[in-house]
Amino acid sequence: MPTPMSEPPSTPDSIHSDAFLARLMRDQLKLSIACALCFVVALVALPLLNYFQPEFMAQRVFGFTLTWLILGVLFFPFVWIISYVFIKRSIALEDAEAKAAQDGLIK
Repeated sequence: MPTPMSEPPSTPDSIHSDAFLARLMRDQLKLSIACALCFVVALVALPLLNYFQPEFMAQRVFGFTLTWLILGVLFFPFVWIISYVFIKRSIALEDAEAKAAQDGLIK
């Protein structure tokens, strides 16, 4: 009688193990937190600068006050840059893990 197919035993470094998945998720969580902190710092910095440096933030640049230039023009590209960095680094993390698995570093 044929035996049912069983999964090979999973070692801590196995690509299909919980440890492998947890390591990849932990690395991606660190990346997510770093990107979120960068966004929050920028988000909080603008009102703080307006409160503590109103004269500086009221100066005109290209017809806008510095506050509106940052908020209305530069903030959206800044968010795109954060997103771009997150995606590139996340893909790099996954590629590094896949390459390690292909090279036999992870059984």
